[in-house]
Amino acid sequence: MDIMKSNPAKPLTGRTVLICLIAFFAVVIGMNGLMAKLAIDTLPGTDVDSAYKASLAYNAEIRAAEEQSARGWRVAAHVARGLDGQASVKVEARDADNVPLAGLTFSARMFRPADNRSDRLVGLSERAAGLYDGKVGDVEPGQWELVIEATGGAKRLFLSRNRIILQ
Repeated sequence: MDIMKSNPAKPLTGRTVLICLIAFFAVVIGMNGLMAKLAIDTLPGTDVDSAYKASLAYNAEIRAAEEQSARGWRVAAHVARGLDGQASVKVEARDADNVPLAGLTFSARMFRPADNRSDRLVGLSERAAGLYDGKVGDVEPGQWELVIEATGGAKRLFLSRNRIILQ
């Protein structure tokens, strides 16, 4: 009597190989699809919708920057974030002769450098001649870009982009 019985191994058939091959590629394709979906869902977006249209406006932007520089305006901004997450933006604007700039429409936009889903628009109101302020809620601490823009009528007269860090 033989104490050690050998169980014959199940033979490898073409059907088993086909099932293993299909399962392997299903897992690979499924993971690729999942990773692509997660990457697209977390994509913050782009700065401009069309690089071609942005390049067409380039010369106009250069002219606007030269005109802004020739005005000699001094615009100072201060952003403070409270513990409640509300940020206050204060802007002081003076012309080349140190006279407060009154009657302009100032606006501010705060956004994260790497994620446009956190963009915040701040409406600034004129509190006194040359002094503009506004508040915006739900501002997390960290690094932000602050864009300040002043318009007179339909024309942009001032544009400034600054990187700030809020505590």
